[in-house]
This record gives sequence, structure tokens and C-alpha cells, in this order.
Amino acid sequence: MNPYASLLGNSDPLQVASETPVRLRDIAKKLGPKGMERSYAPGKWSARTILCHLADCEVAFAFRFRQALAESNHVIQPFDQDAWARTYSSPELSGAAAIETFSALRQWNVALMKTLPQETFSKPVTHPERGKMTFRVLLETMAGHDLNHLRQLDAVAASL
Repeated sequence: MNPYASLLGNSDPLQVASETPVRLRDIAKKLGPKGMERSYAPGKWSARTILCHLADCEVAFAFRFRQALAESNHVIQPFDQDAWARTYSSPELSGAAAIETFSALRQWNVALMKTLPQETFSKPVTHPERGKMTFRVLLETMAGHDLNHLRQLDAVAASL
């Protein structure tokens, strides 16, 4: 099973996806500016870097969803998250900007999911590193990815 999708347990992926922007805003309030630069463990990304990563991943998921809808048997383009993260040290890429970007894109992605007929969620897609999956597993992956990073951010907030 997909490691991110497995984090959902019995949770509805669309519900998790819908709630993530609010949870991110709540965590950001707890973190404050200084907390944004803290990490949940030595050698791990800071809270701000995680937020930037989530914003970039939402761009990737938005593209993946639309490509999967437009093509038969779509093959997902993977990306190197650490290579993308090299740009996050710029002060212009703030945690607040990342949350706003993530939230706008997430709202658009959730709205799209709500328009889709049920049979769309069975549509096959392939990830070169994870193999064959369905459109629903792609949605579950996104929601599970949220939960993974929300746990990390919660750990940073708890350490303050």
C-alpha cells in the first residue's frame, strides 16, 4: 500500500484535504515567526520549509489530477523534493505566503474533486516509483501527505 495513503486509516481523504488549510493556519499562529525556523528533529526541515514544500506539492497535485483526468492511463511525473527545497531559503518564500498559496490551490483542488462522478476515482494512473494506482489513491496520497506533515508541524509547535 502507498505509505502516505495508509496514514489515513478510516478517514475520508476529501475531508482531510478540506481541513488541512485551517489546521496549517492554526499551527502557524502557535509557531510565530521564530517557530517557523525550528525543526521537529535535528537535520530535518524547518516548519517554514515544510510549509513551502506543501505549497509546491499542491502545485504538483493540481497538475497530476488534471493530467490524470485528461489522459488515459496517465503516468505521473515524479520530482525531487530535496532539489525543489533548495529554493526555500529565500526570505520571500515565507511560511505565511506558503500557507496562502497552499490554501488557494487546495480550495480549487477540493472543488474539482467534488465535481467528479464516482467512477472517475477508479481511473488508473501510474507512478514510476509507486506503480499502478487509481485516481482515488492519488487523492488519498495527497491527504496522507498532509497528515504526515501536519504531525511534523504539530511536533515543532509542541516543542516551543
